[in-house]
Amino acid sequence: MDIPKLPLGKALEWLENWLTTYCGPLFDFIATIIGGMVSAIEGALTFLPALVLIVLIAALSYWIGKWRMALFAVIGLLLIDNLGLWGPSMQSLALVLTASILAVVIGVPIGILCAQRNAVRNTVTPILDFMQTMPAFVYLLPAVSFFSLGVVPGVIASIIFAIPPTIRLTNLGIRQVSEELVEAADAFGSTPTQKLVKLQLPIALPTIMAGVNQTIMLSLSMVVISSMIGAQGVGAYVYRAVSQAKTGDGFEAGIAIVIIAILLDRLTQNALKPKKR
Repeated sequence: MDIPKLPLGKALEWLENWLTTYCGPLFDFIATIIGGMVSAIEGALTFLPALVLIVLIAALSYWIGKWRMALFAVIGLLLIDNLGLWGPSMQSLALVLTASILAVVIGVPIGILCAQRNAVRNTVTPILDFMQTMPAFVYLLPAVSFFSLGVVPGVIASIIFAIPPTIRLTNLGIRQVSEELVEAADAFGSTPTQKLVKLQLPIALPTIMAGVNQTIMLSLSMVVISSMIGAQGVGAYVYRAVSQAKTGDGFEAGIAIVIIAILLDRLTQNALKPKKR
């Protein structure tokens, strides 16, 4: 067919150049905030000696989960330290936590708006479909254009890739609150804010936490991809091992990522479960 090719790529590049030219100070401000958050979290994680932090995480695991979870935390984190990957693992954990915190802070209010306004939901849903189906590597290109190389574009790409579950499940959780309970709240004269804070959000919390859990896991899956644009951490070890065909080094770094992923997953899954006495 002789239909002319639509200049979608050139249009996007024009928009990218326009944003880079006229919104530079805004991107610098965002980069400063995100870079500061990553540095603060990494500083907090590396302030204490590794053994002390392992004991604290094990205690938290025992309080949230069971003794098996605490035992896994001790063995897994000691293995990471033994492999010489403690520092890079904390760098990756700082990136994941920063991206997850920002994704939740941005995603939960959007999810609430989607639950309260059908027009917002109908507008946001196709955007979320686009964000979840676009290959994650594509997000690296505009992130590098706006924020240069390093950890900041890695966090930005992680937020874009990981935020959809938080928005979707916040919307779903609030919409699943019983109509009878909402009508009862209205009958007692609750304001929209009281109804949201005291009724809908507490009931929807397990569903919202499931979305937060998925956001954290997706953020962690971006650790290796982010290393391609200069984000340091254990992902850089995996990327270097792949490029140099060092199977053993790649396996060790991969094990560290798996241990962190299991810990974060179990901690967020068990955080809201009732404790067995």
